[in-house]
Amino acid sequence: MKLKLTHIAACLALAPLAALADLPAYSPVSDARLTNPEPSNWLMYRANYAGWGYSPLEKINDKNVSKLTLAWSYVTGMTEGHQAPPIVNNGYMYVTTPNNQVIAFEAKTGKELWRYKKQIPEELQQLHPTNRGVALYKDKLYLATTDAMVVALDPVTGKELWKSATGDWKAGYYSTLAPLVANGKVVVGVSGGEYGVRGYVIALDADSGKEVWRTYTTAAPGEPGGDSWPGETYKKGGASVWITGTYDPETKLSYWGTGNAAPWMGDTRPGDNLYSSSTLALDIDTGKLKGYHQYHWNDTWDWDEVSAPVLIDVERNGKKVKSLVHAGRNGYLWQLERTSGPIKFVDAWPYVKQNVFTSIDPKTGRPTYDDSKRPATGKTVNFCPSMWGGKDWFPEAYSPKTKMFYVPANNNLCSELTGEAVTYKKGDLYIGVALDNILTNVRMTEASKTHVGEVQAWSLTDKKKVWTHTYPEMNWGPLMATGGNLVFGGGTNDRMFRAFNATTGKMLWEYPASSGVTGVPSSFEVDGEQYIAVQSGWGVDAERMQGAFNAVLKHKTYVPQGGTVLVFKLPK
Repeated sequence: MKLKLTHIAACLALAPLAALADLPAYSPVSDARLTNPEPSNWLMYRANYAGWGYSPLEKINDKNVSKLTLAWSYVTGMTEGHQAPPIVNNGYMYVTTPNNQVIAFEAKTGKELWRYKKQIPEELQQLHPTNRGVALYKDKLYLATTDAMVVALDPVTGKELWKSATGDWKAGYYSTLAPLVANGKVVVGVSGGEYGVRGYVIALDADSGKEVWRTYTTAAPGEPGGDSWPGETYKKGGASVWITGTYDPETKLSYWGTGNAAPWMGDTRPGDNLYSSSTLALDIDTGKLKGYHQYHWNDTWDWDEVSAPVLIDVERNGKKVKSLVHAGRNGYLWQLERTSGPIKFVDAWPYVKQNVFTSIDPKTGRPTYDDSKRPATGKTVNFCPSMWGGKDWFPEAYSPKTKMFYVPANNNLCSELTGEAVTYKKGDLYIGVALDNILTNVRMTEASKTHVGEVQAWSLTDKKKVWTHTYPEMNWGPLMATGGNLVFGGGTNDRMFRAFNATTGKMLWEYPASSGVTGVPSSFEVDGEQYIAVQSGWGVDAERMQGAFNAVLKHKTYVPQGGTVLVFKLPK
């Protein structure tokens, strides 16, 4: 019997190697490849360090995309939010799903190579059951987990190589973002602002998993910005980091967006609350804060600004400006200037209905507020955009061909919130707004009857909105632009995944997925054929926002859950 069991174990160990027979040897992912990724691959969360969400591939283009057909699909067996991009390295594909799962495929055929799942502690309550992807570096693959760890895997076999804790999950720390790998560091942020954590960005050594540096996102007394928090409120001040940062290899600065301060009501923590609702510039080697820009101070609207700014060189008044561009949850489109250190304000303008800001300081970018639009403890306030923002976490895209910036937006929408007193208790929600209020917060405007969701195309040079495609209800669709003059995105409750002409906005193709598409799209090439890949799988905040719509609209919409990997190509 012992010999038979040993034989079975040996066969199981060899099974992944047999599945790899048709694939080339795995190509280690070097710093050089990450800095200049090949068009045929999708090596990181947004394809490049600049965060463009752009594929130069053009075999699928605006002339033939209407013929796009399903090449293969794969049911993940998981429910809730499937938001990760399919990451592809020379024929190997990796996707993550809710519940700390990584699945490896042969990218061309969809053949499963291996599956890894890290067990979640039974006591852990997942507030945001999702994962936004893996990172690749050298001969390792990295996963950030719901129980606040980073795990390194062998990308060929799925074998666990090391794992390192990045926070205390019992205190509410968790991670859902794809790691950023740069200059030998695996860098992640921590979620948990809803539990009153103190946010931070943490870097681990890519080889060993040992902590290299940790930079907190709430300033302590005696530090720059420390006087922007009363007493010890900074210790549970939120400013969590839950979307992958961008990176400038020339300056070795990484850029990270931070969430709102905790608890939600600003009157409980008077001051600017640095560095919540900001973009931070962190030295990749030391973690030192080199610059920041706060999009709005003393947040009281749950407007996380966690989306990392996109690095774009923008022609402005005849001069090229090395810019950081961010479509804010607060409803403004921001253009900042990146340097070797400080972040400079350039311009900002509303891209959706916004009634909170009365002005923006032309030198600093600091907004002035209409106090009647600021929720507070014991006070009920209506404000626009809604607490879901003009754009939530789902990323924009930029095309260097059209020189347009594409924004998945929610317009004509407001919220109504009532603040309530809250006491901190480790591991409990620390919000200051009743859950029933959050789940029914949406308030429609007269314009909402026309539409809410949008895909917008902006010319940043002249601040001109070139085109807009509208949807009757919300849009939760990450965008991808391609060299074929296309923009891809899903995000609607009709479950469609769509392609638009990047220049004109004309919809050219759509595909009905089995669930809503809130996944980040990617594109790759194998054996001379271009593919478009995305995950469908409605859940998390898209589902919660749909519930808020259902609470105020006469009709109800229910989007089925369940994850599927979808890969498309042109017919031969």
